[in-house]
Amino acid sequence: MNRIGKPPSTGASSQHCRQPLDWISVAGFMSIESVKELRLRRTNVVIGANGSGKSNLLNVFSFLEAVRAGNLGEYVTRAGGSDRVLHFGAKNTDELVIDVSFADEINRYEIALVPDESDRLVPLRESVHYWDKRTHRRPYNELLSPVGREAGISKDDPVGVQGWIQHRLDRWRLYHFHDTGPHSPLKKTCALHDNRFLRPDGSNLAAFLYLLQEKHKESYSLIRRTIRLAAPFFDDFVLEPMAANQDAIRLEWRHVGTDSYFDASSLSDGTLRFMAMATLLLQPAHFLPSVILMDEPELGLHPYAVTLFCSLVRAASARAQVIVATQSALVLDHFEPEDVLVADRRDGASTFERLNTANLEGWLHDYSLGQLWEKNEFGGRPTPEMRRAR
Repeated sequence: MNRIGKPPSTGASSQHCRQPLDWISVAGFMSIESVKELRLRRTNVVIGANGSGKSNLLNVFSFLEAVRAGNLGEYVTRAGGSDRVLHFGAKNTDELVIDVSFADEINRYEIALVPDESDRLVPLRESVHYWDKRTHRRPYNELLSPVGREAGISKDDPVGVQGWIQHRLDRWRLYHFHDTGPHSPLKKTCALHDNRFLRPDGSNLAAFLYLLQEKHKESYSLIRRTIRLAAPFFDDFVLEPMAANQDAIRLEWRHVGTDSYFDASSLSDGTLRFMAMATLLLQPAHFLPSVILMDEPELGLHPYAVTLFCSLVRAASARAQVIVATQSALVLDHFEPEDVLVADRRDGASTFERLNTANLEGWLHDYSLGQLWEKNEFGGRPTPEMRRAR
């Protein structure tokens, strides 16, 4: 078969790498009944009430990540079965469909899944698509075959359209730094050489910072200086292999004005989270995920730290695509209306609508974006829900 579109000719330039997603369509996933070609920008701030579907939009990306990794069965099992993944269950939704477009609609990936008798989801159809209208008169579509009960995209293909899309699916991550309790992954000892990328739960933060300190001093210095803006008592990290185990490391730090140093358990929850987020957003460009996803990252942060975080998001969006779900009006104040997606729940289904400056121009002279949200001028607030017909 003629494999049209090897990586150099399928949009794999550095520019397309940095803006990989044009839009996403979703039908039948959790609270999302049907969302068609939801356009994504470099910066995307998703706001809405509890239960509106903000987190479920992020979960679509986690789901696709599991599909790509060959962990479809495990994802569905952990979710509680196909009934929990499908919109209002299998009695209401018989098919889950996700369609994503990359690189100015040159590349696309689509998968449709159905529930089976064992309460799992299995691929019904799956395809990759390539069409650069400047160079090809016709589109190229390739159907993918399942690998057992897993999706065809889980089988590595180093060339062609499938390989190009696999590389993009491999380069987005949903980050959660919420757990800062006694057994938090951020506070645990980790393997010294676990540093190829910053893990979504921050469990290898110490090892990753150690790599940056040793090999990427400019980025490390910027991270340190930024943390000091939010936590002036912080001097520097103390990053070195543990004396009793040279293959392990833990997060330790030094206080300003003293030679004493402390471990992560001595940090406040907000400071520890900010350290992880600053590392994520200021890491060298070649380590960055192509899509960075964060769910309510402002939790526990001082308002000044929230301001710093938002500036880091805007800076990182020049190098990667960022999608942040939040309920913070303060976060909203730091972005443009066009950066904001408003999640609402109507008749039991999530909807997403992007704000437009022109529609708010009269209000923005007197109020900030966060204040307008609090005044319920553009939705994203709790609303009564009609009972669904059975």
